[in-house]
Amino acid sequence: MTDLMYARWLMGLTLAFHITFAAIGVALPLMMTIAEWRWLRSGKAVYRELAQKWSKGVAILFAVGAVTGTVISFELGLLWPRFMDFAGPLIGFPFSLEGFAFFIEAIFLGIYLYGWERVSRQLHFFSGIIIALSSALSGFLVTLTNAWMNNPVGFALIDGKPHNISPIVAMFPPGFAEEVIHVLLSCYAAVGFAVAGIHAFYLWRQPSSTFHRTALLIAIGVGGIAALLQPISGDFSARHVATNQPRKLAAIEGHYLTTNAAPLHIGGIPDDDTMTTPYALKIPYGLSLLAFHDPHAKVLGLEEFPRHTWPNTLLVHLAFQIMVGLGFLMAFVVLLIYAAMLRTRWRKQEFVFNHTLLAIIMLCTPIGYIALETGWLVTEWGRQPYTIMNTMLTSAAVTPMPNLATPFWVIISLFALLGVSVTILLSRMIHKGSQPTMATMTSSAITSEQSNVHC
Repeated sequence: MTDLMYARWLMGLTLAFHITFAAIGVALPLMMTIAEWRWLRSGKAVYRELAQKWSKGVAILFAVGAVTGTVISFELGLLWPRFMDFAGPLIGFPFSLEGFAFFIEAIFLGIYLYGWERVSRQLHFFSGIIIALSSALSGFLVTLTNAWMNNPVGFALIDGKPHNISPIVAMFPPGFAEEVIHVLLSCYAAVGFAVAGIHAFYLWRQPSSTFHRTALLIAIGVGGIAALLQPISGDFSARHVATNQPRKLAAIEGHYLTTNAAPLHIGGIPDDDTMTTPYALKIPYGLSLLAFHDPHAKVLGLEEFPRHTWPNTLLVHLAFQIMVGLGFLMAFVVLLIYAAMLRTRWRKQEFVFNHTLLAIIMLCTPIGYIALETGWLVTEWGRQPYTIMNTMLTSAAVTPMPNLATPFWVIISLFALLGVSVTILLSRMIHKGSQPTMATMTSSAITSEQSNVHC
């Protein structure tokens, strides 16, 4: 493997690892804050207990996210110094602001964790809101940088160097809103489904647990709303890509020939040699309609671009198919659950998660994360062979330092150790957190427990 490939693999694996924890850092504080808000409104102890236990998860994953984020900042400078030299003056502003958002989150997380009974309820709840907002703000600012790499603006390219730099223009490139919204929604959907799956497992084992039922309702509420909004967000993103990144769209769809009234390919295996996508289900007019809201619109094919600038069509297409397929699956499951809730409400009955629904939710535990990671791969692979779209090749951005195999294996080993440690720590915390307390027992169980105490 060449040094370029070692650098790409190392950066890619680091980001994939970081995204796992960063998504939790974005979504879990929102669920934690909703639980506390419900406690303040209802006075029910189960909501307070839920907020406290979720906050411990936020603290652990915040620390892991900080570690992996620090590694990324080092890797940017060590592996991609030419990229940083070129892009630093342009994207340094959102990176700096992301640092402020990180510090704000850390300060208020400290107040939240140690403020129970030490500060007023209003200040404590306010801390939770700030944590949820600042974590989302961090995601917003980091995604702005990626949006600029896909649509670089705010400078004039003269002799291969950026001139007339405008950091503010670079901070808000075309399509930033579509990409940011899509990324944040994917975080809420992925984490919502993952948390719902965990609590569905424990509710299966402890059907009378108020704690797990309450947690499941909040998680599926957050993840479900995000999953239903995701297809709408995806439509806006697809139209932006069609207009501003036609090569990426062509690779995503396995679309080789420029065509009016282009069909949509579902599935299939793109073949660059024959410039076809065999085994695909073709929906007539589908791609033109989705990309331009016009069934007869012309869609550029890969034939319009030099062959050496094509992304890996097979990987981009398959990653996109997985992302979209799982996205629609999540939306379908949410509609199924919401329909069951509405039916019981219409019959004026109490909604109960039966074993069929719990089994479906458990099976869906990882799909949000798979969709999140494959969506990120579509964005990154679809931009290749450029690090900065149409401006800097990835091969031109990599460090000239040789022997990148050594840092690759060292850092991957450290990440493996960190991943195992965090998994063990979270497993223990989740198992301990699944044990019912006096506040979350059913009334009959509480009565029994109290009787035992009196005896």
